[in-house]
Amino acid sequence: MSALAVEGVWKFYGDYPALRDISFVVEPGQCVALLGRNGAGKTTLLRILAGLSRSSKGGVKVFDRDTLDRAARGSIGIIGHGIAIYDELSALENLKLFAALYSLDNPTKAAMHWLERTGLERVKDGLVREFSRGMRQRLAVARAFLHNPRLLLLDEPFTSLDDRAIALLQGLLRDSLKAGGTVLMSTHQLREALELATNVVLINRGKLAHTGPRTQQMLDDPAYLYKTYGEA
Repeated sequence: MSALAVEGVWKFYGDYPALRDISFVVEPGQCVALLGRNGAGKTTLLRILAGLSRSSKGGVKVFDRDTLDRAARGSIGIIGHGIAIYDELSALENLKLFAALYSLDNPTKAAMHWLERTGLERVKDGLVREFSRGMRQRLAVARAFLHNPRLLLLDEPFTSLDDRAIALLQGLLRDSLKAGGTVLMSTHQLREALELATNVVLINRGKLAHTGPRTQQMLDDPAYLYKTYGEA
């Protein structure tokens, strides 16, 4: 059973094809770096993979289930741009809400655990609208890991994080991978992504330009993919 199967996905905005016949498979335990320049279609694809948007053609399976299936949704953790972070709630209230939605046995305990892991326990009662971008991103990280998801979908997860927080997130991702989890991350920070990645997917103007294992050459020269497969 694959963790993620993307089969002939197209996405149109009017007559414009933002994604054009994208197909690839992610196996359990892999860490995939989803790469491409601004406007390549990475965020559009991630939203479809997460079940937040529908493809115009083609489909996506998460552990052999449709992305709108309840069990499939429960197996996914998402870090995106402000996705599911409620400004008028405190950090603790945000996490308790999602812990309850995921039917965790002890929502308060789970919320406090992840606030501590992400360094937010001191501001647990602070309203999210008063948080800096970095604090909001840490809370998004906590929410994504809260229910121990089997698949993590990350859209620019290192944005707004300082070096210490980047190291924290990298550590959490490594722990998840060691435990058998699967990660797909989109980012412009090539070196951070390639250090973790086992595989690479490169999108060029809505088309799949390359998919395959991450090589040592890519790690030695992060721009190698763009030089080899064209501007994305």
